[in-house]
Amino acid sequence: MHLSKRKTRFRFTSLTGAFMAVVLSLSLWVPAVQAETATPVAAEQGKTKALTTESATAFLDSFFDSPEAKAHYVGASVVVVKDGKVLAEKGYGFSEVESKTAIDPKNTAFRVASVSKTFTSAAVMRLVEQGKVDLQADFQTYVKGLEFDNPFDKPVTVENLLTHTTGFEIRDPQQEDIHTDFDKYIAMEDYAQQHMPPVVREPGSAYMYDNFSFLLLGMIVENVSGEPFESYMQQHIFKPLGMDNSSFMLDKKFQKQLATGYDAAHNPLDLYTISPTPMPQGGMLSTAEDIGKFMIAFLNDGVKDNKRIFKESTVKSMEQYRSSIHPLLPNTTYGFEAAFQLPGAGSSPSIITKGGDLTGFSSYLFLIPEQNTGVFLTYNQNGALRNLFYPAFIQSFFPQYAEPVQFKDYTPQSAAELQRFTGLYADLRLSTIVSSLKGGGDKPGQLSINDVFLGQRNLIQVEDNLFKDELTGQFTAFKEYADGTTYMKEPYLNPMGYEKKGQKPMGFQDVRENSPYAEAIYAIQSLGYYENDGNKSFQPKTGVTRAEFIENTLKLSGLKPSKTTPPADTDWADHTAAGYIQLGYELGMITGTDEQQFKPDQVIIRQEAMVMMWRIMQLQYPSELFNDVKLAGHTDAWAVPAIQMMAKLGIHGPEVKVMEDGSVDFLSRKPLIRQEEAAIMYALLTQPTDQIVAELMAAQQPQAEPAEEAEAPAEASETAPVPVPAPVPSVTSAQ
Repeated sequence: MHLSKRKTRFRFTSLTGAFMAVVLSLSLWVPAVQAETATPVAAEQGKTKALTTESATAFLDSFFDSPEAKAHYVGASVVVVKDGKVLAEKGYGFSEVESKTAIDPKNTAFRVASVSKTFTSAAVMRLVEQGKVDLQADFQTYVKGLEFDNPFDKPVTVENLLTHTTGFEIRDPQQEDIHTDFDKYIAMEDYAQQHMPPVVREPGSAYMYDNFSFLLLGMIVENVSGEPFESYMQQHIFKPLGMDNSSFMLDKKFQKQLATGYDAAHNPLDLYTISPTPMPQGGMLSTAEDIGKFMIAFLNDGVKDNKRIFKESTVKSMEQYRSSIHPLLPNTTYGFEAAFQLPGAGSSPSIITKGGDLTGFSSYLFLIPEQNTGVFLTYNQNGALRNLFYPAFIQSFFPQYAEPVQFKDYTPQSAAELQRFTGLYADLRLSTIVSSLKGGGDKPGQLSINDVFLGQRNLIQVEDNLFKDELTGQFTAFKEYADGTTYMKEPYLNPMGYEKKGQKPMGFQDVRENSPYAEAIYAIQSLGYYENDGNKSFQPKTGVTRAEFIENTLKLSGLKPSKTTPPADTDWADHTAAGYIQLGYELGMITGTDEQQFKPDQVIIRQEAMVMMWRIMQLQYPSELFNDVKLAGHTDAWAVPAIQMMAKLGIHGPEVKVMEDGSVDFLSRKPLIRQEEAAIMYALLTQPTDQIVAELMAAQQPQAEPAEEAEAPAEASETAPVPVPAPVPSVTSAQ
């Protein structure tokens, strides 16, 4: 669409809401998990479709026309290639709904987000094949002048950057990086110097999806080649491949070609850009047709139109997985990552993929080199469309990769032996992702796992350190080190990294083990939010101030304080929590007629605290779902929707009581004290809120009238609607 038709005024609230939906909640990308059923492979044995132009087109048309798929996209562009040819290249839906502009796979550009990393990796590997970059060298050989702490004996190598094993503290894009000043240029070097993280884990020891490492790789490309990164990519990657509609720069041409991004409710988002300029880790703009050209050359061992773009050895090197927590659960290659798990089959090491997300856009690229097949899907809405698409495609055309693994006989470990895995695990990248593991009673070979998105389910041991989810048939694996450090990789919340087991909590002098708040307080201490020193006091009944609550809540969400200086006439301008209070205003958590007086050191009332959280959570959960919650006691009218939501979701401690008539007394007007805040924080990390909301939504759906007489089933045909399997929940908020 033309820029003149696009609203270019920056609506802070709309972009903030979309950004917060990505940062604070991952449920948009975690579809409901269904129980494992008989695999379609068994039912369709001997009926596998050959992948041809006709069958690919029929598959795409049927898939994108299905009700399941339509719920997850506004506009989508897709290309399927095989044996050096494009089998199908199609657009579905709209690049802009208002003008009814259709998706054109040749010309409609999308933010492909972290699929950019594949191309940045290809540029690095091109320099490697030329002998200009050594993968085993300290990356500082090629990037000078960055100061950071590394307490380990090992340097961070170029290979560590490529494989997400740097050990860096997380550095993801922040809200202030999103802006609408399209003439503003933030150099990669300037951005890196301002945001350079320390090394907090031994390089090479753990897998954590790492955006910042690919910024450094872009700097390597620029420094070693002597050309600006964006120019190098244009001249040495895109141009040789004939990718004429691809760029790392959102210039006037691409502002016109770029599809409008949409939020989960299909509301359009204003055009935006992100710092730095360019952004090697996720700033690429491209079309389905252009990505198809790359896939054809890659699958042809680096040759396009009889012209070699990459050495064959480079291509083979990029296809090879470099680490795994288990052979069924590989991590990354140089530029690609493991595919979504399929029930009972895990992630096939024969398939390499790359996903990506930016506000308003999601993408998925997957290649099966031994089948000479590649697929790229991109769409202008964050969501789980790819989670539906990938298993449907595999099961239709290559079901051998979905066949359940046949394990050897295994004697499971005793409940006592498995006790070493119990505890709380936090994701290395997204600290709000927390899994709670408990023993499975006296049963050998069984653990219980629980999280806010999927609730509780059992894990059944099938091999050393490998467990199968009893509900879905997918795998969870563990990795242990001699010093007691334990990592876990599970399939649903963030398969793009590991979760780390928290420390053993030392407790507090003034918190009894039999306190109804002890579990919450110890859990928060285990995860590092409280100092882990048993000689300290917690002061459980001390009131929580407004500043403390907003700071603690935002820290729990993994957010950094705002860098905006508060106005001098505000009463928090010089407060130690000023950055978090300012961020609270910017995010809409704090509102009011008097924006100069926050009263940061005043003890917060329980209903005030709940309203602050509700203002963010309502972006995710419709408040109308909770209108039927009956409240007892006294709650001010302005706080009723917030208290209803928190009561139903269980975001509170044991002080909240349910009356005989089913009403809930939230003690709304009482001051919030520290032990109650700990219980709220613990509930935010562990309550299965998505599951609760899904059940509420299902209960409020009108029931269909039973049919008087069932119709005869339609005969199967090549053009019959493609069955959409249960989605494989995943988070690849790649950038």
